[in-house]
Amino acid sequence: MTTSIRHIAKLAGTSVSSVSRVLNNSGYASPELRERVEAAIRTLNYTPSKGARMLRGAPSRMIGLMLPSIEVPFFGILAHAIEQELFQHGYQTLICSTAENMDHEVRYISMLLAQRVDGVIVASAFGSIEHFGVLRDAGIPIIAIDRELSGIADDAVMADHEEGGRLMARHLIDLGHRAIAIVGAPAHSQPIQLRLKGITAEMAKDGIAPAIVAMAEEHSFAETYRLARELLASRPEVTAIIGTTDVSAIAAIHAIQDRGFSVPGDYSIVGFDDLPEAAYVFPRLTTVAQPIRDVGQQAARLLEALIEEHHTGDESRQGAIVKVPVTLIERDSTGAVRRARPS
Repeated sequence: MTTSIRHIAKLAGTSVSSVSRVLNNSGYASPELRERVEAAIRTLNYTPSKGARMLRGAPSRMIGLMLPSIEVPFFGILAHAIEQELFQHGYQTLICSTAENMDHEVRYISMLLAQRVDGVIVASAFGSIEHFGVLRDAGIPIIAIDRELSGIADDAVMADHEEGGRLMARHLIDLGHRAIAIVGAPAHSQPIQLRLKGITAEMAKDGIAPAIVAMAEEHSFAETYRLARELLASRPEVTAIIGTTDVSAIAAIHAIQDRGFSVPGDYSIVGFDDLPEAAYVFPRLTTVAQPIRDVGQQAARLLEALIEEHHTGDESRQGAIVKVPVTLIERDSTGAVRRARPS
């Protein structure tokens, strides 16, 4: 039997007119009602061919961009690059800052479905990503950015985080450092975990391991400053600190100077991102530069291509994980070991 709007209404426990409002995005429908109707649509397999066109309607020329936080400088720059690239090609961007809150992600997903977005770019802060399945099941093209969304998005664009970790460690090792500590946040972040993997793998080549790995859940100057202060007090043998981000590295520089030490005289510091602030902090920060704007632009262009394929029904292309190269920028915050520290 062919599924009809009446079947959807019955399963969702609502009226035919309410289902019609959701399908056609005409008139008000509460988030709760919309979720019930969309769940019934999926259960009854009402999305293929004609049903999918009814649900999606005409192209909205709107794109959803979901980021953990636009307070973090990296994501602010990324959002601007994506929004500008999409705007130049006739798209408007709905920027959703989830505050690293899964409930916020779920609510934003419902909103993006209601707005009939043509595609979504997602940087999720969590390991659990099942809630993005409703976007995939609705046939909405998805690009993962800065981290993979395995099983949800076949395409992802990110910096080569693991190689960046290797570059940070190798730079310090080549300067003679062996007692190297790591300070960073957020601990649950996939990119941060990849950087840690690269750091430890590169150090292992020389038979050494991080003196300490101090990670915070909140990616803020205040939290990483606190960790750096504690590290300096408890591990006097350390001669170099890797900040898993520029924010963490700059916090470490402040912590060192506030305790009366110098950079790089007493401690060498290296970061990751190459934010604009990295070139103006004193001393200027040695860091791994990831091309943030290039990552954003590539993700936007890839999504545009995916949307075009979706509209034409061309599903022949295989998904791809694009890893954008990173480079080490040597500035003034790193130098050769000048004195041994007591163990």
